[in-house]
Amino acid sequence: EVQAEGDLDFRGTLGVDRTAPVGFQAIRLRFRLDTDADEATLAKLLQLTERYCVVLQTIATPTKVDATVATA
Repeated sequence: EVQAEGDLDFRGTLGVDRTAPVGFQAIRLRFRLDTDADEATLAKLLQLTERYCVVLQTIATPTKVDATVATA
């Protein structure tokens, strides 16, 4: 089971308050596994997940983004 939750101020996203941030201020992930693995193995699994998860790395690491506009 994977649970994801986060802190988001919709006032910024909806443009209601210009001082409110747009986007998540915090994201929490929880993994619940049905396994007999020991704590060391689970710790290694979490370490590898944090290292190689494309979504997690994209969120956690500054990503270069380019936005352009063009007319027809």
